Amino acid sequence: MHNLAACGMLKASIQHATMASVWFMIGQKLNKRYEIREHLGDGSTATVYKAYDLLLGREVAIKMLLPGVRKTTRERFLQEATAAAQLNHPNIMSIYDMGKDGNRDYLVVEYVDGESLTEYIPAPPDIVVELGVQIAMALQYAHERGIIHRDIKPANIKVTPDGQVKIMDLGLALPREAKRVTAHGMVIGTPAYLSPEQAQGRALDHRTDIYSLGIVLYEMLTGQLPFNADDISALLLQQVRQPPPPPRLIVESLPVALENVVLKALEKSPERRYQSCRSLAAALEAALPREEVAPDEPTSPRRPLWAETLQAEPLGRTGPAIATGKPPLRIVLADDHAMLRRTLASFLASRDEFMVVGEAADGNAALEQTLHHMPDVLILDLNMPGRGGLDVLPEIRQEAPSVKVLVLTGREEDAYIIRALRAGAHGYVLKSADEDDLIEAIHKIMDGQLVLGRGVAEKIVTDFLVGNTEGDRLTDEETELLLYVAAGYTNDMIANVMDMRLPQVIETLARVMDKLQARDRHDAALKALRKGLILLEDLHNIIEPGETG
Repeated sequence: MHNLAACGMLKASIQHATMASVWFMIGQKLNKRYEIREHLGDGSTATVYKAYDLLLGREVAIKMLLPGVRKTTRERFLQEATAAAQLNHPNIMSIYDMGKDGNRDYLVVEYVDGESLTEYIPAPPDIVVELGVQIAMALQYAHERGIIHRDIKPANIKVTPDGQVKIMDLGLALPREAKRVTAHGMVIGTPAYLSPEQAQGRALDHRTDIYSLGIVLYEMLTGQLPFNADDISALLLQQVRQPPPPPRLIVESLPVALENVVLKALEKSPERRYQSCRSLAAALEAALPREEVAPDEPTSPRRPLWAETLQAEPLGRTGPAIATGKPPLRIVLADDHAMLRRTLASFLASRDEFMVVGEAADGNAALEQTLHHMPDVLILDLNMPGRGGLDVLPEIRQEAPSVKVLVLTGREEDAYIIRALRAGAHGYVLKSADEDDLIEAIHKIMDGQLVLGRGVAEKIVTDFLVGNTEGDRLTDEETELLLYVAAGYTNDMIANVMDMRLPQVIETLARVMDKLQARDRHDAALKALRKGLILLEDLHNIIEPGETG
């Protein structure tokens, strides 16, 4: 008891002395230039004051190193000045000066009037996205200049009254060419926000900041840390081995796409995370459902006014490889086979260029998810329980005309596929196709191309690859007739609308089938579509068979 009491008295004495020193500094002038006016806070190694720069006439913050700190702490203090001096970004606290007054080392930094990011825990998804994009793009700027922050956490981030993020405290920031000021294998940073590679004392690159930002986003969305333990060793072990609980287990209303963004940022392996903060920022922007836009209004990607578009700059030989982040294509998957759907979703989510924002197991759910998320692409199975893909496709095209529809089907019947194209699909891919075919198909329909795919190699037929030859050329009459076939007209209907005799229709069809080496009328129409002999746009303009007089 006597020893405990003595320790308590010693601690109280140190605190009293520290506070006396703090108040002694108020009103002092550092090097006759910086007048200290207010005590802002204390850290483990430094005290922060609000001051006034008498030379330039502006408010600044003074970060003063505590006396008696270790040599490595002093080196990191100086390293902060070196790292921050290389950065000039609206979302990163600026450093103005560094100096020494007597035995007191200090940094002069931008004074940021605002709240700590901790005040935004928890926050609504749109606020999390807005602030998260700013943080990510500021880190992108630093990473492009070879600077890794290494200590991203809410306490090191402020938000100004007008919503501008300011990343602070670059005390652990590490230029890639800088001399290491910690022993190799030493864990440094805040345990709750450490990446697995930090927790293991391994070599770091810019992706460590992506993981730490993922934890910050998780905490902002849920109000909880993904990993928490009283024992630091147990916490570090969780960072290395334990998967985070899905955020929607805590907040059910979170958008699935936003949950997927956070979980990808928190992948244990750096190779499975976003490969740049730019890609993470783009994914965050794309994660929330898009607002509906009137048909006559111009459309533009959702992007806050403050967001800064940065062009990736070439790095030095020692700099990290930074991917150029484009907004990912937002995809809804509709297929009643859960295993196939989840496998496909996992594959697409592993690529920065795609984001799965919704899934559906039947036609009604596909319609609902599409209208809610307004994705770039709907990958649609045609044969599903209840209302199938073919049943809801016309409604989807009418209600969401900007959404590209790629049919993913196991049925190869030409008439079945033509029905889907006629209903408004932009192309199809067989379920037997490989992953590269699917990716190519998605990009093609986004480029405005018609995709009429086959399956794997054994399903590829030569007529798909052969262009028009002299014998393939169709007359205007043959082209028009094929359009009506593709639109679902019977031979009698075609004879009526084209003012032809029925034998003449049959004879013309036989001639077209011979030219295209088709087995029947539907096969001829599909081959003509593949070869560009008839166009999908013209097919959509054909009057419905039931509407003919």
